[in-house]
Amino acid sequence: QVQLAESGGGLVQAGGSLSLSCAASGRALSMYAMGWFRQAPGKEREFVAAISWSGQNTNYADFVKGRFTISRVNAKNLVYLEMNSLKPEDTAIYYCAASSWGSATMTKNEYDYWGQGTQVTVSS
Repeated sequence: QVQLAESGGGLVQAGGSLSLSCAASGRALSMYAMGWFRQAPGKEREFVAAISWSGQNTNYADFVKGRFTISRVNAKNLVYLEMNSLKPEDTAIYYCAASSWGSATMTKNEYDYWGQGTQVTVSS
């Protein structure tokens, strides 16, 4: 099993930036593709970004393309989500997740392990 812990959330003004981190323990992160999802109050959890186990392939939701960047450092068991030009509609709890599929899958059900989430609030 792998345990995931997100950090870096907080309150930021619209147009600002935040950098989220996801630390893995229990197993080597290099065994998994990694993804970021988010869930706003009253809404379904939705895909944000994903990266393959090697870091060579990435996928992004259309609403974050050009603003968010996912990256990973397997040697440190860390995954990052750099968020720029934040909008109030980006307000949500952000979760990192690990998939044994290996590819940068956008499908929520293909993720096996989830962190507890970190709150991101963007004020207007």
